Amino acid sequence: MGQIGIWQIVIIAVVVVLLFGRGKISDLMGDVAKGINSFKKGLNEDDSKMADSSKTIDQKASETVSDIKDKSKSS
Repeated sequence: MGQIGIWQIVIIAVVVVLLFGRGKISDLMGDVAKGINSFKKGLNEDDSKMADSSKTIDQKASETVSDIKDKSKSS
């Protein structure tokens, strides 16, 4: 009694098609598909940006800790 059967789904689908028409439903499905594709494209762009930003910088410090300590002792 609490489960939805195949006939209930078919009746709901027929009512929706009658109310909105086939053209509006296909336009809506096209918009949903565009949204999903845009979302996937955005995720892929974020992944590529994160891969680019994870590069390391190899740079030597101009002063070492011991140099700083020596300066503070001599002052």
